[in-house]
Amino acid sequence: MHNRLRHMSASAAVWIGLALWGMSWSSTVSAAEQRVPLRVAIHVHSTASTGTLDLESLASRAEQQGLDAIVLSDNFSLVYEYGLQPLPGLLKKTVSFPSVLSYGIERYLEDIHSVQARHPRLVIVPGVEVAPFYYWTGSLWRGDLTMHDAQRNLLVLGLTKAEDYRALPARGNPASFVMDGASLVIAAPALLAVPALFAWKIRRRASDGWREPISLARRTVAACGLVLAVATLVNAWPPGTPVFSSYDPLLGYRPYQAVLDVARQRGAVVLWSMTEARDLQSHAFGPLGTVTVKTDAHPEALALTSGYAGFGGLYQDTRTVTAPGGLWDQLIQAHRGRAQAAVPAMIGEIAFHGLADTGKDLDRVVTTVFAQERSVAGVLDAIRSGHAYAVAEGDHRVMLTLDEFSLACDCGQASAGIGERVALPSGAHAVVTVRLSARDGESHPVTVRLIRSGEIIGMTKAETPVQYQLADAQPVPDGGAYYRLEVVGQSGELLTNPIYAAAQAGERG
Repeated sequence: MHNRLRHMSASAAVWIGLALWGMSWSSTVSAAEQRVPLRVAIHVHSTASTGTLDLESLASRAEQQGLDAIVLSDNFSLVYEYGLQPLPGLLKKTVSFPSVLSYGIERYLEDIHSVQARHPRLVIVPGVEVAPFYYWTGSLWRGDLTMHDAQRNLLVLGLTKAEDYRALPARGNPASFVMDGASLVIAAPALLAVPALFAWKIRRRASDGWREPISLARRTVAACGLVLAVATLVNAWPPGTPVFSSYDPLLGYRPYQAVLDVARQRGAVVLWSMTEARDLQSHAFGPLGTVTVKTDAHPEALALTSGYAGFGGLYQDTRTVTAPGGLWDQLIQAHRGRAQAAVPAMIGEIAFHGLADTGKDLDRVVTTVFAQERSVAGVLDAIRSGHAYAVAEGDHRVMLTLDEFSLACDCGQASAGIGERVALPSGAHAVVTVRLSARDGESHPVTVRLIRSGEIIGMTKAETPVQYQLADAQPVPDGGAYYRLEVVGQSGELLTNPIYAAAQAGERG
C-alpha cells in the first residue's frame, strides 16, 4: 500500500481491506466489462500511400496477430511545392509521394469495403493522416531554405464518402482551393493576351487595301505580352488558391483548426498524431542546393486547438505529455465541470508502414477499446469517449494486459471502469483495484503508478501477475477527481484513460 494509507489507523485499514477483498464480482460489475474489449492497431498505412503491405495483407496479418480492428491512416496528400516569386506557380519545384489523393479516393474506399467483406471478423476503420499545412522560410540563394511542419499531422477517421475527403482544407488538396480576390489578382495579368493579340493583328490601308507591314518592335511587344499572358495562366493553374499560403509563417494553428472544424462537421473522429515526435532531414536538389525539412515537437497543439477527440499518448518515441501533472492532466483539469466528451482521450499509435521498419509490427503498440458493439461506429465511439487503454511492447517483446482497473468506494457502492463516471457519497474514499498480467503468462517486473488528478498517490513494484488495491486517504473532493494508471517496465508500458469520481451530495449510505 502507498504511504498515504499508512497514515490511516491500523483498524481502519484492516476494516477497509476486509471489506474490499470480500466484495464479489457479481455485485460490482464495472461498466467497462459490459462492453466488448477489442484490441486495435491505430495509425496503419497501406500501399494506397506510404505502406508496403496492401489492405488484404494487412487484414490477414492483423487476424494472425489476434487483433480485432485496425484503424487506417493512409497519407491524404503528400505533394510539396516551392515556387520562386513573382511566378511561384510556374517557376516551381514539386516533390510528391504516394497518397490517397493520387491513389484515388473512390478506389481507396472501394478497396476498404472489399477487404472488409472478405474479413468480417476484423473491423477496418477508414481514415487518413492529414498534414494540413507546411510553410517555407529562408532562401535558395542563401542556402538556408527550410520547409516546416510537413509532419504535423491529424488523423481523420471514419469518413466514408469521397466528397467528405475532398472537403478537407489541406494544402495538397486542389478540391479545397478557393476562388477569392487573391486568385483574381494572380490571374489578372492573363488579360494582357487581349491587347497582345490586337497588336499582332495586321491592319489594312484604308485607301488602297494594301496590308500594312508590322514593325519588329510591335511584334516584339505583342510576343512579350502573349508570353506573359500564357505564363500567368500556367502560374494560376489550377484555378483557385490554397486556403492557407505556404509562404506565410505566421498562421499558427489556424490551418489545423480549419481541418478539425470541417472534419467534425462531416462526422469524423479527429486525433492529434504523435505531437512530440520530431523530424529533421536534409535533401540535395542539385543546382537548387540543399533543402532542410523540419518538424519540431508540438505538444502545445493540444492546448491551442479544439474539437479533436484525442491524441497519441503512447508510441515509440519520447513523450512527456502524459507524465503525471503534465499537459494531459492540465487539460483534463481545465475541462472540469464541462462535458466529459470534451476531455481529450489518449490512444496508442503504432505508425505502421511495413515490416522493414525495425521494431515495428501491427501488434507492437495496441489500444484496447471497450466498445458497445463490434463495428466501426463502436470502435470510434469507444475512442472518443475514452473507454480505452494503450499498451506498448518492451525490449523483451512482452505485451501487458489489464485484467481489471476499477473504481469503487469504502461504502460498497458499485464500481466503474475506464472512461466511466461514478458518483460517490460525500466524504467517501475512492478505492481502486488493479489486476495486471502478461500475455505470455510469465512473470515480468513492472512498476505500477496510480495517478489521481495529476498526482501520484500509489506505487508498487511487483512481477506479473499483479493484484494491487488502494484506498485513497483523501475523500473525493466536492469538485470531483479522476484516477488513471501508468505501468512501466522491461515488459513494456501501459497507460489508461481516466475513471472519473464525482462527490454526491447527501450523507453516506
